[in-house]
Amino acid sequence: MPRRRIGFWYRFAAVLCKPPLVVLLKRDWRGMENIPAEGGFITAVNHNSHIDPFAYAHFQYNTGRVPRFLAKSGLFNKGFIGAAMRGTGQIPVYRESSDALSAFRAAIDAVERGECVAFYPEGTLTRDPDGWPMTGKTGAARVALQTKCPVIPVAQWGANELLPPYAKKPSLLPRKTSRVLAGPPVDLDRFYDREMTPELLKEATEAIMAAVTTQLERIRGEKAPGTPYDPRSERIEQRRRTHTQTRQERTRGGRATAREEGLGT
Repeated sequence: MPRRRIGFWYRFAAVLCKPPLVVLLKRDWRGMENIPAEGGFITAVNHNSHIDPFAYAHFQYNTGRVPRFLAKSGLFNKGFIGAAMRGTGQIPVYRESSDALSAFRAAIDAVERGECVAFYPEGTLTRDPDGWPMTGKTGAARVALQTKCPVIPVAQWGANELLPPYAKKPSLLPRKTSRVLAGPPVDLDRFYDREMTPELLKEATEAIMAAVTTQLERIRGEKAPGTPYDPRSERIEQRRRTHTQTRQERTRGGRATAREEGLGT
């Protein structure tokens, strides 16, 4: 999308948001040449702070190709914020309703119109203890395989130092640096023209997340863990530990009662 088609609402949002971002964050931006100059595409971005959508949007805005984010549908009904969300062309996500697939269809339509759709494949702030990307959800892969559009992996680091995940207060000093690196398109050719099974989508998603993680390794100058943090597996393991602990406590309680009643030793 040429800069001239960015539109009033996006320019207005930039007028409001860019000055505080410039004050709060220094910039180390790389890889803008990998952002397509025209045509629809997807960016897949890691998520490690509540304010990193603004830091990333600042980077993307300066390329002339503004992102369309997928956002909770409730935000679109909140007065000025809702008007801004609609005016900037963001895509509402309706969860647990008959309209749950509308975001997927809207993302495909936006890509086919030649726009950029930004995905946070993790679906939430990373819970990895060291801030690395977690396993991803399959939405970005699904849209990419449906449209065969380029998928640009984008890593960012620095907004999380200004406002760590789940923190309530920012750490303003010393001034932090927003580091953003956009990599070359992810090679998904081997997934095209195949039945879109859950296994295929999982493999494509893993390829996308691996590319995002590689960009973050370059920013941080260190290697990520060999296996990404999987919140679903962690929840299952946590339930298992809780169940085991509960059984052990009940067993100890039963033995204590038996001793008190002279039924055991």
